[in-house]
Amino acid sequence: MPPEANLKRAAPPGLDTTTLPTPALDDKDLRMSYRIARGEQGVLTFEPYISLLLPHWRFRTIPIAQTSSSTLWQVFQHYVKAGDLVGADMARKFVQMGMTRAKRYANHKGGRKYDRSAREVEREGGARVELARSEDHEGREEKVGASEVFREVWRRCAGDERYLGLKMEFLAEQKVWDRERKKDVKKGGAEAVKDEEVDDG
Repeated sequence: MPPEANLKRAAPPGLDTTTLPTPALDDKDLRMSYRIARGEQGVLTFEPYISLLLPHWRFRTIPIAQTSSSTLWQVFQHYVKAGDLVGADMARKFVQMGMTRAKRYANHKGGRKYDRSAREVEREGGARVELARSEDHEGREEKVGASEVFREVWRRCAGDERYLGLKMEFLAEQKVWDRERKKDVKKGGAEAVKDEEVDDG
């Protein structure tokens, strides 16, 4: 089934996108602490969205990827409609991660891309070496297909005009917020120095 047809189906039972919370709209500090970053960076670190979206992210087979990407697309649309850029961007990141992780499993049997983890390199020093790609392992075609399913949805997310508008508005708001916070920190630091001078006096 082509991904476009799958996107028009209803979300799987158990997910009512109309009841999804929009925590970033209710908490400006939370919203402004979010960083769009590059690609899917930060997708597994930003709560509470991680807990809302992670259960719907799967890529093991093409049908599972179709269901997952369809659900995440509907979540993305819900957040865009609600004006919640953080939720929409997190959904976009999960879709992108479905594409990249499925591709990694297509290229590397077992999904292991490097000889050592980043944590091992940090602990032991040295560098990581990318493992050779595998062209004929069992399940490779399934993962290539799953990656393509997510790629179609990712393109829709990345090109969605409403999402792009929200993104521009968010970045402009965040720039002002960051500037004001920086001023507050400098002002607070200067006041602390004055207080110390008075105490020493």
